[in-house]
Amino acid sequence: MTTLSPQTPQAQEPAGRVAPSGPACIALLGNPNAGKTTLFNALTGLRAKTANFPGTTVEHRAGRVMMGGQVVQLLDLPGLYSLAAATPDERVARDALLGHIPGMAKPTLAVLILDATNLERNLYLASQVLELEIPTIVALNMTDLAKRDGIRIHTRELSGELGCPVIPIVARKGTGIERLRRLIEQTLETAVGSAAAAPSDLHAPIGIPVVTATPAMLPTPATPTALPQILPPAEIAADDACGCSGCPFQARYEWAEGVGARCSSGRPETHGRRTEKIDQFLTHPVIGVGAFLAVMFQVFCLIFWIAQYPMDWIDMLFAGAGSLLSSALPDGDLRSLLVEGVVGGVGGMLVFLPQICILFFFLALLEDTGYLARAAFVMDRLMRRVGLPGKAFVPLLSAHACAIPAIMSTRVIEDRRDRLVTILVAPLMTCAARIPVYAMVTALLFSHRPMMAGLVFTGAYSLGIVAALVMAFVFKHTILRGESQPLVLELPSYKLPSLRNAAIMAADRALVFVKKAGTVILMISIGLWFLATFPKSEAPASVVALEQQALVVAADGDVAQSEAMLAQADTDRAHHALANSFAGRLGRAIEPVIRPLGFDWQIGVGIVSSFAAREVIVSTLAIVYGVGADTADDNPDSLYDTMRKAQRSDGGPVFTTATCMSLLVFYVLAMQCLPTQAVTRRETNSWKWPAFQLAYMTVLAYTASLVTYQAITLSGLG
Repeated sequence: MTTLSPQTPQAQEPAGRVAPSGPACIALLGNPNAGKTTLFNALTGLRAKTANFPGTTVEHRAGRVMMGGQVVQLLDLPGLYSLAAATPDERVARDALLGHIPGMAKPTLAVLILDATNLERNLYLASQVLELEIPTIVALNMTDLAKRDGIRIHTRELSGELGCPVIPIVARKGTGIERLRRLIEQTLETAVGSAAAAPSDLHAPIGIPVVTATPAMLPTPATPTALPQILPPAEIAADDACGCSGCPFQARYEWAEGVGARCSSGRPETHGRRTEKIDQFLTHPVIGVGAFLAVMFQVFCLIFWIAQYPMDWIDMLFAGAGSLLSSALPDGDLRSLLVEGVVGGVGGMLVFLPQICILFFFLALLEDTGYLARAAFVMDRLMRRVGLPGKAFVPLLSAHACAIPAIMSTRVIEDRRDRLVTILVAPLMTCAARIPVYAMVTALLFSHRPMMAGLVFTGAYSLGIVAALVMAFVFKHTILRGESQPLVLELPSYKLPSLRNAAIMAADRALVFVKKAGTVILMISIGLWFLATFPKSEAPASVVALEQQALVVAADGDVAQSEAMLAQADTDRAHHALANSFAGRLGRAIEPVIRPLGFDWQIGVGIVSSFAAREVIVSTLAIVYGVGADTADDNPDSLYDTMRKAQRSDGGPVFTTATCMSLLVFYVLAMQCLPTQAVTRRETNSWKWPAFQLAYMTVLAYTASLVTYQAITLSGLG
């Protein structure tokens, strides 16, 4: 094991710290891939919430369950190999165990999950946890896989060696969970009773009955047999820093090896022959990369194919809700707010929910099988050349669907700097919301040349990928200086995934998305509605005259012509109102800035409005150029014909080749998505990084768009 920059925790509780009152807290901890989250889901189901630890960007899951007639808080700590805290996740997990996190009480009980297929490696962490004097229960997980591989764990002997209860479980199948639950309830009763009897000695060890592979209950030794009692808990993190012979670091490994040898038998080769044969292909430098690309291609095909149906249903649901409100409410600001601001804003967000659920469901399945660790391993060599870890490949690939779930999925990256870099560059990948913009530009330029249109699409996607890799390289050599952390990971045994666990994971991410991002998106949508609606302006005389003329035509019996004239009047009225609104005024205000890019104030209004969602620019331009959003949806050619005829103040056309390519490059590189900013804020636990993300992408998009427009214009091709 490689230890990086360990930090020693404070030896004592901070002065004046008062532990928060509340339900008893049970901490689940163990090595990565030991099955903590699977056990957590088995104990809590959907009664859980995901959040960051106070003052950190490290995520944890907490759930409240009834145990022994009382409400108990269950805490799923990040995976760790040692309390030396080499990574932010390990540091937070250690501080949570020691009660050093403000606002969080020290756990009443620790449930230590050990992987039965890798007992010796797991016992190193056990040696440190057992010294913390927290009542501890060992859950020996994946005993079915150990049996499959010919490993036999003698739980009675292991319980005697550790000095705490040991119960075999298979968290994925639910085997042994009820026995574990009963043992937790018994232990909590003992812990509460001990605390009430001796409130001044909260850390005193308590007597816990031993649970072995048989129902027999045996007395537990006061301390683990032969456990190296070398350092107080506050100095645990320091002992890993030394690797000399005879030091505590070596002593712990020798103890773990000895206990593992005495308490298990029938050891096969690591992970078994079957795993090694599969890994010869899946971790191959060439075949492994091809296999990973094939797997992810299938995943994303399924995401698009499966998600399109629920996405259409959600879209129809909100469209129906908007129509119902429109018919039920009188014309006015309230109806406009509810239909365009609330229903439109929430619907525009929830339409991506199926993709998010499907993405995280499949990622959970891949992780549960053990394959995701192999994928990160084979991609690490390629990604590190630009300063990104191998685990960044999945988030960047998923960003081609939507940057929001991509940023959420960066939680698989342990190193803080690597995770930040991935978050910062993920929005540069071409997401689904950019496709309507690409389609509009290619239709304006190459409406009858599909080959050229395909090349433009390919170039836009390629530009986003190249920009993301270049910016990752720049960030890793400037503001987030340092090489990507070497990929040191365990390749877990292959196993069948848990559909229940994957479903819970998908539901959990969906709830986070709806509760957190949805609230912010709704606020943004309402804000943009306000900017586009106020201040009110009177309809121009031309609109009033057209409406009066429509009435005359209707009186003459030409109803179809009258309706067409009224529709045009409504479009002209909306165009005039938008031009004089705050959004229109803002578009005129920024026109001097965007004019070098080939944009006029009307495109500026589209840019401002598209901060809610990039694709909004299409419907906005339909309004400002006098077509109407509904007409543009039914007959896109009407929008493109009108835009081709649009003229500048000097009489020249607006949408030249130079302007169209400039607009395309701008939308490839610009942020233009405040919901993504909201998720970046949540994932980084700071407004600094989303502000920087918006700033650097805006500068990048502006510069590239400026170069594109000026180069095409000067070359005479525009």
